Amino acid sequence: MREKIVLIDGHSILNRAFYGLPDLTNAEGLHTNAIYGFLNILFKILDEENPQYLTVTFDVHAPTFRHEMYEQYKGTRKPMAEELRQQVPVIKEVLQAMQIATIEQAGLEADDLLGTISVDCEAKGLDVSIISGDRDTLQLATEHVKIRIPKTKQGKTEIEDYYASDVLEKYGVTPEEFIDVKALMGDTSDNIPGVPGIGEKTATKIIQEYKNIENAHEHAGELKPPRAGKNLAEYWEQAKLSKVLATINTHAEIAFDLEAAKHGNIFTKEAYEYFQRLQFKNLLGRFDVEASANEVEKYFKEVTDKKAIDAIFEKACQADIVGAAISKDAGNVLPLFSHPSGYGRIALAFGKEQIYSIPCDMHTDMEYLFSRLSEVAAHAGLFVMCDIKRYLALLPGIVRERCFDAVIAAYLLNPLKNDYTYEDIAREQLHLMIDENIEESTKACYEAYTCLKAVEPMSKKLKNTGMYRLFEEIEMPLLFTLYDMERAGIKVEAEELKMYGSRLGEQIVRLEREIYEMAGEEFNINSPKQLGVILFDKLKMPHAKKTKTGYSTAADVLDKLAPDFPIVAKILEYRQLAKLKSTYADGLANFIGKDGRIHGTFNQTITATGRISSTEPNLQNIPVRMELGRLIRKVFVPEEGFVFVDADYSQIELRILAHCSGDAQLIQAYREAKDIHRMTASQVFHTPFEKVTDLQRRNAKAVNFGIVYGISSFGLSQDLSITRKEAAKYIEHYFETYPGVKVFLDDTVNQAKEKGYVSTLFGRRRPVPELKSSNFMQRSFGERVAMNAPIQGTAADIIKVAMIGVDRELKRRKLKSRLILQVHDELLIEAEKGELAQVKEILAEQMEKAADLKVPLIVDMHTGQSWYEAK
Repeated sequence: MREKIVLIDGHSILNRAFYGLPDLTNAEGLHTNAIYGFLNILFKILDEENPQYLTVTFDVHAPTFRHEMYEQYKGTRKPMAEELRQQVPVIKEVLQAMQIATIEQAGLEADDLLGTISVDCEAKGLDVSIISGDRDTLQLATEHVKIRIPKTKQGKTEIEDYYASDVLEKYGVTPEEFIDVKALMGDTSDNIPGVPGIGEKTATKIIQEYKNIENAHEHAGELKPPRAGKNLAEYWEQAKLSKVLATINTHAEIAFDLEAAKHGNIFTKEAYEYFQRLQFKNLLGRFDVEASANEVEKYFKEVTDKKAIDAIFEKACQADIVGAAISKDAGNVLPLFSHPSGYGRIALAFGKEQIYSIPCDMHTDMEYLFSRLSEVAAHAGLFVMCDIKRYLALLPGIVRERCFDAVIAAYLLNPLKNDYTYEDIAREQLHLMIDENIEESTKACYEAYTCLKAVEPMSKKLKNTGMYRLFEEIEMPLLFTLYDMERAGIKVEAEELKMYGSRLGEQIVRLEREIYEMAGEEFNINSPKQLGVILFDKLKMPHAKKTKTGYSTAADVLDKLAPDFPIVAKILEYRQLAKLKSTYADGLANFIGKDGRIHGTFNQTITATGRISSTEPNLQNIPVRMELGRLIRKVFVPEEGFVFVDADYSQIELRILAHCSGDAQLIQAYREAKDIHRMTASQVFHTPFEKVTDLQRRNAKAVNFGIVYGISSFGLSQDLSITRKEAAKYIEHYFETYPGVKVFLDDTVNQAKEKGYVSTLFGRRRPVPELKSSNFMQRSFGERVAMNAPIQGTAADIIKVAMIGVDRELKRRKLKSRLILQVHDELLIEAEKGELAQVKEILAEQMEKAADLKVPLIVDMHTGQSWYEAK
């Protein structure tokens, strides 16, 4: 039986995987889709082929003979996408870790290496399988050399196989003749010019009859169609060049060692570690489970004896650092004795060999375990958990200054992720991949161990990046403030909310009738397809955008039509009211607790800029632009004997822009408390300050805030309903007025391109990987992020400092008043009426002194018997 070698065209398969799979990145921000796709194809091939030898060939990024010939003729090849380019050295390292032979040589392309090695191996009596996405390799097919071309169909990889007979059957020419077909028809993807006017069908017919381009050229006058013969004669030099470019070198001088290509065990410890780092969790199953078991697991102990449990808690109280986890595993307890919280187990780790899982039971119930864990939190040198806020109600002993939230630390180090699990932290900080299928008791031990061991590397990284102070002085204290806000909640008048919903329902029905009357028929207003037919087929409105499923009825399309078509204005109003009813009037009612208050959740690890978000429900998204939306705030009321105080930063992002840019005119305007929008209008529109119209001021306001968000002339033209040219003029005049702003924004983008991130005044980093994208739209988005993130992030940091200060001062003075809500730049206090003066004093002092800027921080403050009145 003949031995077999598999040869893989590295760049070709990487390229196919890169464009065939959605973008993937690991925790380090490395793009991994090409590597992942390559490995999947590799495993599929090895499972099918079971070869004795294996080699992967790569191009060297240096001019080859064929490159140079083509460049003399028509320029250079398109550069490789940056996201793909960065994956090339990594796949080579992975293959090395898998003990797979690779070969590359300056002056030769990968397919030259494939051709030479295949000819050599066939001569030595081996069967050869060449894996490539490049159909040029079909010229290498013989009776013992099989070409395998992967294709993606409906998300699955299928492979076409070609021996010499298959090439003849599929293309009507032999593998050798395939070169001549390519020379005539050309190939833009390979920069082979070919002969103009000769396509695949004509080229194939010519070569079938004349066997090669040289013979065809001699009979150019006989070729059909005549135009093909005329073009071949006229472009003969180009045809000859094309044949050279299309021909794979099968006798190159290379140093190939067949013995070094022996295929052995690729599932090495080094490879396993690489797969962990790349986060290829579902490929880890190919490794020997025993070999991949983490060394630390042998130290995990489940303890059920009460005396032993007490001894463990005593030791933990004396430890310098304790990692802890609380699990919903039911442990050994009967359902009758289960804890209301659903938790049934805790885990503790305070040394490499001291990792304990402690389930509750009839004798050691969860209340007892919580009380002992609370003691540990009070006495240990440092108490570490993931998402501490979730457990604060259970662990009153936590000392604010001596606890460490691993999730918050992970978020600061990489704010671009959607969630932060202990498995992620273990993988990213400890290079520890945890099997998903382990028991709950083992998971709890892993979480506690991860908390214990991740403190040191995370603290070091936070210090190295200049974010440790941000973590210690802002983010950690903030979690306690947010917890208090969640516990306090906000009172809602349930009946008033119901009446509000009823009024909305009546108006929605009225609007439906009016829309049907104007349309001349009834239809489903919520169906984009039916709505598109009414607007664009029946009523013949302009701006129609056809999609695969019908006309687009997106907001931007309808906004253009609304001023000229009353029915469209009604439809937009209908959509707004329907959203208000479903999301707020009906939606909020589901969140009202038994105490008549909504206890939402405030998240501090969601947004990339550092802003706090609100969920269950989202109270930060209460509509404010339309009066009917603002009315929803009337249902939020203070307790009897209390009043709402709403404090809102005035133009905080523009003030931060003035500080960061150092623009003298902008700083002076804020110091003199001038109307910044009127002043900008005066400068941009060349109008005396006192003669600026309301429209000019509104337009200048759009420019002022648009600049902060990196707005383009197109975006501004859409916002103001003006031409793009006019919008560009507005922006140009703005930068002439405030030249320091232009310099600051340009410098910020350039530094982001150089460093890969931007920072706030408090040191918070926001990576901007989009700036390295090969996609223009992504890069443009990255530039806008680079401009805005330092401003928006600094505003987020400032409001956090203010929240911590306000909360701390209210408690220090032992006031009944409490902070209950934060909405971006706004704080809402439920103030006891007798404490109103003190609350206003605290708000003003803590908010205005939260940051030391070159311009004053101004706070607008209002009181009321509802959130609507206070706002």
